[in-house]
Amino acid sequence: MDSLINHARTLTGQLLRFAWLEALSCAFAAALFAGMAAVELLPTAPVAHYDLLLGFGLLLTLVAWATGWEIGRDVAAVAGCHLLGLVLELVKVRAGSWSYPHPALTKVGGVPLYSGFMYAAVGSFVCTSWRLLGLRLSGYRPRLMVLLAAAAYANFLTNRWCPDLRWPIALLLVLATARSSVHFTVGARRYRMPLALSFTLIGFFLWLAENIATALGAWRYPYQLHTWQPVSVAVWSSWALLIVVVFVLVTPGAVRRGASARYTEAR
Repeated sequence: MDSLINHARTLTGQLLRFAWLEALSCAFAAALFAGMAAVELLPTAPVAHYDLLLGFGLLLTLVAWATGWEIGRDVAAVAGCHLLGLVLELVKVRAGSWSYPHPALTKVGGVPLYSGFMYAAVGSFVCTSWRLLGLRLSGYRPRLMVLLAAAAYANFLTNRWCPDLRWPIALLLVLATARSSVHFTVGARRYRMPLALSFTLIGFFLWLAENIATALGAWRYPYQLHTWQPVSVAVWSSWALLIVVVFVLVTPGAVRRGASARYTEAR
């Protein structure tokens, strides 16, 4: 009985440590969401909400870099995520997939420039997780993953005009990562998780975050313009594929940072 109680205490302690490390990894995203909520609470402001959020996102990035929370390579990777996100937003808003209903000076093609920070927040999460959890990959195939991530991103850009290939790409990703695992440290213990499962779980939490963001008016799908409704569960698959794109973009820089972030390519 005592051993069972001790095991339960150890498990609870590890779960709490893991939750804390994950919360720290989400610091940039949490601050960005707090900014979104604060802006929505402003009754009136001389500066448009989207313009305020752009300034807030830039300030967050500078603070993260100045405090050493994110090093130069992290900032570069996060900036890359921002750019990829903006391109995706321009295409999707033009296609009518979703819209940004509020006016702003910093809108280009109907897309506020701050929107790229939502993708940057995902990149920041991945970069910080590498450091705080001491991530290492085994059985990872970087060349194949780059090709599949590029295919997933291209599908995002073209699926309104061409056949949507997300499920064939997802199946190929499952096959490509069948022997891939992500290893991470919590406290003094080392754990392992299938890489495909980690993408799926992160995609789920991003889907939950999108529900919060749309409720705050950060952007809206056509079916949310009059009355807010939950984001379709089908979008979960899009976020799972998007995290693959971000992961592939961020991973090379994370690997170069040190011995705790290495991968071994499957032969």
